Amino acid sequence: MEFVEYPDRDLMMIDLANHLAGELAETLMTHDRASFVVPGGSTPGPVFDALCAADIDWSRVDILVGDERRVPADHERSNERMIRARMLTSRAEAANYVSIRPDGDQLPDISAYLPISVLVVGMGADMHTASLFPGSPDLEAALAPDAADLMLVEASDGLEPRVTLTGRVLAEAMNAHVLITGAEKREALNRATDATRLDAPIRTVLPNATVHWAP
Repeated sequence: MEFVEYPDRDLMMIDLANHLAGELAETLMTHDRASFVVPGGSTPGPVFDALCAADIDWSRVDILVGDERRVPADHERSNERMIRARMLTSRAEAANYVSIRPDGDQLPDISAYLPISVLVVGMGADMHTASLFPGSPDLEAALAPDAADLMLVEASDGLEPRVTLTGRVLAEAMNAHVLITGAEKREALNRATDATRLDAPIRTVLPNATVHWAP
């Protein structure tokens, strides 16, 4: 794990956007396409605002979300809705959005986009990432080495059920970044380094990740 501390959030968002653009461009130098997995939530929005204008061949980039609530795509709590509004705009409008939304209980086949070229995830104060929640009855199966690429899981907050990339898929990313802010998540990161993956699912990503943190 590499840990990068920034003096403020604005600088972190711009610097991370530049890193991601560079990794995507580098991938496209040696591969026909690049897969880019992004988180939902409000924290990464400023990164997307900066990154979407990057001068790379977005038509060769496939964008997926790390997890999704099982709500309509235009629902206010849909990660896809936020990504279309903040990421798939400007030059990045040319990118290909790959939905992980299930058709009923039938999950899409995302194997063509693996391994992930560039991954960005967040982390909750409970040390979850994507929809891999400590204490979830689905967690052990989602972290198994033979887990499918995607899994349907129940949310720990009692809200909408979700679909998530599994631990194996996240761990196999070629480039991985964790984006966190604030003292509470810095402390959670410290706890995660000494915890098991069942107690701290973020540990699935940490060994090969760069963690970006600002107060």
